[in-house]
Amino acid sequence: MKVLNEMTMNFESRSSNEAFARGAVALFVAQLDPTVSEISDIKTAVSEAVTNCVVHAYTDTVGMIRINVRILPDNTVIIKIADRGCGIEDIKKAMEPLFTTTREQERAGLGFAVMQSFCDSVSVRSTVGKGTTVTLRKRLSLRCANV
Repeated sequence: MKVLNEMTMNFESRSSNEAFARGAVALFVAQLDPTVSEISDIKTAVSEAVTNCVVHAYTDTVGMIRINVRILPDNTVIIKIADRGCGIEDIKKAMEPLFTTTREQERAGLGFAVMQSFCDSVSVRSTVGKGTTVTLRKRLSLRCANV
């Protein structure tokens, strides 16, 4: 798989960094001249993935989140969001809509469903006690310059 461009960043799992992550990924992807809808989809999916790290991976502590973004020749964007938190015991169950491990009323358990609705594919790898990596894949439309 040939990569045209790539960036990686690390930041602490603080809720205040969620907007930073969303914005940084959007700015990097902007080089592909995405539509407003495409950039909004990416920002929303990244926001959900980072929020999962903040809320679930590092429940009572602050840890590191790593994001890697790759741009492929066919305008596909691959975004990996990784933590070294508690991990997910049952990935299949965690990806079910409305499933949540928290008792907080504002948590709807829709994070993975939202990511799936805005991306072409979402995959999750996780090891309990070692962390989780969520991979988002989205192919952007090819836009022609006006001639």
